[in-house]
Amino acid sequence: MDTVQRDPAIESLSVFDMLKIGVGPSSSHTLGPWRAVQRWLGELAEELADESLGLRDVEHIRVHLYGSLALTGKGHATDQAIALALLGHEPETVDVKAIAEHVHGLARAGTVELVPGHTARFEMANDIVFHIDARLPGHANGMTCEATIAGEARSASYYSVGGGFVVGADEIPGAKNFVALPHPAQSPDDLLGHCTTRGCRIADVVWTNEQEWRSVDEIRTGLRDIWAVMLEGIYRGCHTDGVLPGGLDVRRRAAPLTRRLLGGDDAPTAGEWVEMIQSRDFRFAEILQWVSTFAMAVNEENADLGRVVTAPTNGAAGVIPAVLLYHVCFSEQPVTESGIIDFLLVAGEIGTLFKKGATISAAMGGCQAEVGVSSAMAAAALAEALGGTVEQALMAAEIAMEHHLGLTCDPVGGLVQVPCIERNTMGAVKAINAAELAVASNPADARVSLAEVIKTLRETAEDMSDRYKETSQAGLAVNVSVRVPEC
Repeated sequence: MDTVQRDPAIESLSVFDMLKIGVGPSSSHTLGPWRAVQRWLGELAEELADESLGLRDVEHIRVHLYGSLALTGKGHATDQAIALALLGHEPETVDVKAIAEHVHGLARAGTVELVPGHTARFEMANDIVFHIDARLPGHANGMTCEATIAGEARSASYYSVGGGFVVGADEIPGAKNFVALPHPAQSPDDLLGHCTTRGCRIADVVWTNEQEWRSVDEIRTGLRDIWAVMLEGIYRGCHTDGVLPGGLDVRRRAAPLTRRLLGGDDAPTAGEWVEMIQSRDFRFAEILQWVSTFAMAVNEENADLGRVVTAPTNGAAGVIPAVLLYHVCFSEQPVTESGIIDFLLVAGEIGTLFKKGATISAAMGGCQAEVGVSSAMAAAALAEALGGTVEQALMAAEIAMEHHLGLTCDPVGGLVQVPCIERNTMGAVKAINAAELAVASNPADARVSLAEVIKTLRETAEDMSDRYKETSQAGLAVNVSVRVPEC
C-alpha cells in the first residue's frame, strides 16, 4: 500500500476536511492535482523570493503525471484541473459552465500568465505529460511540477492521497495541520470512549472538536453551505437531460426517473421541490427509486464537471446527499436544520476514522475505499439521526462497510460513469439498510467491530492488485466493449 510514512498520532482532521465543496469528476484526480499545483506555485514563489526572483521569471511550466493519475487522468479531467489551477481559479467558486472555455483558451494561447504582464510557456498538449508506465514511490497518484527559470529546471513532487488531500514527497500526512483537540479520536474506540465519558452523542463530541478550528457561526454556516451544494446538485441532476461527456454515450437517468415518480409535476426551486416530494405518499419501491435517483443525480453532475461535495471523495459524492435527503423527505418527524448539521457532523467524523486507519483513495484501495467509506459515513449518521445510540451508530458504519469490502475500482474508459454512478445508488441503499438494522439490534451481540472492519479495509487494499485500483486495467474496464475517443 502507501509507502508515504504515516503517523496516526499526529492526524487532526476536521469534518470540513472530509466534506469539501469542489468540482467533479474526481477528488483524487481533479481536486487533488488542482490543489497540488496551487500549493506548488505558492511554494515556488516563496523559494524565488529568497533569491530576489518571482513567478515573473518562470519561462516554461511542465507537469508530469504518474501511476493512476497518468492512466485515468484524461477521463478524470486531471489536465483540466491543472489548467484551471494555473489560471488562478478556485474549485469552490469557478463558474462550472465556463470551465471548457477557460481550458480551451489556455490550450489555444500556449502560454499562461502567472502574474500580470508576465507569461510562461505552457502548451497543454505537450506540457502535461502522462507517464502511463511509471509511478512515483510514495503513492499511486503521483505528480511532479516543473518550472524552468533562467534555463534551469526546478521541480517538486506531490501525491494526491484521496479526498482532495495532497502531501509533498517527503511529508508526513496530517503533520502540517495538527490541532490539539479536546476529544481526539484515532479509532472508533476513542470516539466511543469520549461519548461514554460525556454521556453524549457523536455529534456533540464532533461539535466540540470543530470549535478548535472555527467559531460556532462558522461551523453552522459552513455546514449549511455544504448541504446547500448537496441539495442543489441533486436538484440540478434531477432536472438535466442529455448524454454525459467522454465518449461512452451514457445517458442521464435521474431527470426521467424524477418525472416518472412525480407524474411530470415540478417546482421552480430545490426547497419547493423537496416539499412536493414530502407532501406525497410513495410505495416502498418508489422510495427506493427516489434514493437511487438522488444519488444518481449527484454523480451525473459530478461526471459532467458540476459542483459537488467530496463525501469523502467525488467518486462517492452521491451517497451521503442521497441518504440525508431520504431522511429529510421520508422521516416520520420533520428534520430540522439542526438535524441536518448533526447528520453531517457524524458522517464527517466517521470518515476521518477510515482515513486515519485505512484509506479513502480508490487508487490505493479500490472502490471499497470510496463508496464503501461513504456508505459507512451515511449509515452512522442516519442511525444517530433515527435515535440510535453511539454503539448502534458505530455498528451501522460497520455493517455498511463490511458489505463493500473487496469492491474494486474499474472505471470503463477511465471515466466516472460506469460503474461509478450506479455504485453510489447501491452505497446509499446499503447505508439505509445498515442504519435500520443497527437501530433494531443490540450492538453487544455483534461479532464484527468497526475497528476490525477498518483494519480489514486497510489489509484488503494492500492485497488488492493495482489493476483494480482506478487504473482501468481490469474488471469492467476491460470487459465492457466500448471505444472511447482521446480526450
